[in-house]
Amino acid sequence: MSSPARHHRAKPKNPHKTPVAAEVVTVRLEASVLVVEDEQMMSRVIGRGLAAAGCDVAYAANGEEALKRLREALPDVVISDVNMPRMNGFEFLSKVRAQAATRALPVILLTARGDTEDVVAGMGLGADDYLVKPFALAELVARVRAKVERPPVPAAVLPRDRSTGVLSPTRFAEELEREVARAHKTHRHGTLAHIGMHELTRLRSRFSSRVNDQIELQAAELIAEEGGPLEVLGHDEGDRFTLLLPETSEADARSRLLVMMDRFAGHEFVAGAEVFKLTPVVGFVEFGLEADASELGERCSIALEHAEAQLDLQPVRYVPSMRRLRPEQRGRRHSLLRLLVSLPGEIIVTQTLAIVLPLAIYMLLDTLGLDIVPYAYLVVVIALVVTAALIWIEGFLAFRAVHPPQVAEESYPPATAIIAAYLPNEAATIVETVRAFQRIDYPAGLQIVLAYNTPRPLPVEETLRRMAEGDRQFKAIHVEGSESKAQNVNTALSEATGEFIGIFDADHHPDPHCFRRAWRWLASGYDIVQGHCMVRNGDETWISRIVAVEFEAIYAVSHPGRARLHHFGIFGGTNGYWRASVLHETRMHGYMLTEDIDSSIRAIVEGRRIASDPLLVSRELAPVTLRALWNQRMRWAQGWFQVSYRHLFEGLASPRLSLRQKLGLIHLLAWREVYPWLANQMIPIIIFWTIKLGGVDRIDWLVPIFVLTTIFTLSTGPGQTLLAWRLAHPDIRRHGSWFWNYLLNSTLFYTGLKNLIAVVAQLNEAMQQRRWMITPRSARAAATAAEREIRARA
Repeated sequence: MSSPARHHRAKPKNPHKTPVAAEVVTVRLEASVLVVEDEQMMSRVIGRGLAAAGCDVAYAANGEEALKRLREALPDVVISDVNMPRMNGFEFLSKVRAQAATRALPVILLTARGDTEDVVAGMGLGADDYLVKPFALAELVARVRAKVERPPVPAAVLPRDRSTGVLSPTRFAEELEREVARAHKTHRHGTLAHIGMHELTRLRSRFSSRVNDQIELQAAELIAEEGGPLEVLGHDEGDRFTLLLPETSEADARSRLLVMMDRFAGHEFVAGAEVFKLTPVVGFVEFGLEADASELGERCSIALEHAEAQLDLQPVRYVPSMRRLRPEQRGRRHSLLRLLVSLPGEIIVTQTLAIVLPLAIYMLLDTLGLDIVPYAYLVVVIALVVTAALIWIEGFLAFRAVHPPQVAEESYPPATAIIAAYLPNEAATIVETVRAFQRIDYPAGLQIVLAYNTPRPLPVEETLRRMAEGDRQFKAIHVEGSESKAQNVNTALSEATGEFIGIFDADHHPDPHCFRRAWRWLASGYDIVQGHCMVRNGDETWISRIVAVEFEAIYAVSHPGRARLHHFGIFGGTNGYWRASVLHETRMHGYMLTEDIDSSIRAIVEGRRIASDPLLVSRELAPVTLRALWNQRMRWAQGWFQVSYRHLFEGLASPRLSLRQKLGLIHLLAWREVYPWLANQMIPIIIFWTIKLGGVDRIDWLVPIFVLTTIFTLSTGPGQTLLAWRLAHPDIRRHGSWFWNYLLNSTLFYTGLKNLIAVVAQLNEAMQQRRWMITPRSARAAATAAEREIRARA
């Protein structure tokens, strides 16, 4: 039998030959197929036929391109030509069968040659089927259907997880028991390892399932690369891979795992249109005569916990003295569990204070002959009307677009962008963020300073170091001992060379013109300018869609309208631009939960001018789960409360503020803290009247003041949503359904949820419970979001 390599000659071209017998395919087939074919005509014919049969078709022009496709996502079937440039079908098939992730992937070979020796060679390399051109399209579809409905299971290949190609948990457990039994008989030791990705659990809520599959597929390939012939790779029910190393000592296993972890650390994962790094964590255990398969997994899990606490790219071997880590040793992820335990109690306490206690007071005073409920009702009505009126006024004022004056091209000064990051949380997004800033075209030169803190070394730091070596305008600073964004920004100031400084979080991608437009504001006499933070992942979940519209209501409506109403704006922590001298003088206080609002109010009290510009757009990632949203808004609410009681009276006493600005401070700081409690008073008032009058039906609901104020108050929801849609960025406004979704959810629960968060935050601050709940960042950005950024840059 001749070698497959002998047939790597060029394919004869015959323009007169019909390569495929065209037929109408009527039976639908739901499957994903990768077509590997260098002839475009043949590729199109096959693709159209498969698509007509119901298949999802992807294409590659040669074996190298096909392997890249397989690293991104696994299809159900591969159809590959044999004679192709760069890498032919036989070489491609050999590599497919050599990798654990693709070893069981059905492959159908196509060729113009019908020699028996070629058929034998292809089947010997592991082809599942072979078709000689010309062929009937119906036959090809039938063979694809056969592979999808009855996938091949060679003796050497066990059933595998569909997304990664590795063994399923059940089949891996069977292999582990078999190897443990063999170790008892042969007296040869083996090793079991659990492999996790530190960032993946935190980011899972932000990933779509397809992006998550792409990540795990790449991870499986990295783990299996250069593995021994006896190794078995599997996947557990969660986020971890399981690796069985038969007849491998502890020392050899450690060497094997170290090589794998180094490969992991140097790899750039590509998924969801972004590039990022992941940190591998490995726990392993050696087994031999005394081993029991049922205990090995538990021991590996304990070792993995210790590896998770270190994140030092070293595999951790289980030893009998190891115990499960206490909750406080496991990091921030487990502190969330403690939050969930205490949260019901916090809600009960706040609702008791907001509803039960006022009702008890109303009832007690009524028994003493003092009915204060009518007065309480009047106060609540006034509060609702005033709040609704202010919302409408802010909205109408936002229509008055204000633009900064033009400046000469040569007048732009050097600028600095400071990016603050907490790497264990934001390692997955930081590389792409830095690259987004490197693409900004600013005439006077833009210095980029990344100031980050991390409790332990991470692989992405090496990537950042290499990026800094290749770009003299980029500098990455590890802020030793930092525990806050404020410390990172303050440290970066010592490296900043720009005359003005933009401050950003690690997930922000600003529009290319932002630094130009920001300087126009600063050159006209302002000290700080706040831009428009726009959500770029609004299509992920219903939560992210709510936040996307809410951000338009905040940054396109409330902020600019409020700045014109009160004659001062607010710096919201990111996408904000400061005169360098003002930022050096003001700094940020790390002991504040919202150091941005704190610095804003201190600057305002000192007489600084802050502008709000909805056309200074930067795209960020929104939370996509209710828990992540709760954590973010809880920190914001508690931080606002800190600022309110620290700076309200200081601001009211400031000689630098006008009466209008002081009234604005009362609205911004005092009213926002009092209003949630007042809004809740309608509940005990109605309960009181129901009890006193003997039933809900006895309450006169048609009292004019009640009807009119209710209509006016309820109008603010639709009105604010309409204003947000009218003034929203075009990329958000075109999603009309998002605004309906926002209106519905705000009416049903979201407004009440924000009021609840506000009162719980005040309770937490009163009890000095200051948990820093960092918002998870994701590497996932939808293709539509990427397209929007490209259009914006253009």
